[in-house]
Amino acid sequence: MAPSADVVRKTVDAYVEAVAHGTVDDILALYAEGATVEDPVGTEVRVTEESIREFYAVLEPLEQSAELLTCKIASNSAAFHFRLVSKFGENTFEVSPIDVMEFDDDGRITSMRAYWAPEDLVQTSGN
Repeated sequence: MAPSADVVRKTVDAYVEAVAHGTVDDILALYAEGATVEDPVGTEVRVTEESIREFYAVLEPLEQSAELLTCKIASNSAAFHFRLVSKFGENTFEVSPIDVMEFDDDGRITSMRAYWAPEDLVQTSGN
């Protein structure tokens, strides 16, 4: 049985918040055991908790903000567009990926695929 749209939406909201302000453990708590991450699409799929932890660890020390722009939910899947603004020293960068996720019956993420390309990462201030 697919999770309700409300459960999926709560997980998406928690994910966007955790990516911007949470810890690696906060993010990983949203994932089901055996989940996969492909970010961006076309790169090697991360299939172990260790590799997913390593991927998100780079975000934890950054000063960031995030905003969910749109979210569409169908059955046990969601596609959402969000904006992530990150500060690296004096520079600020922005990327607005479209993530597609699948969820288990409990609303935990089983698959995440992020659609964006390096040219989508834009510097918005700094040198």
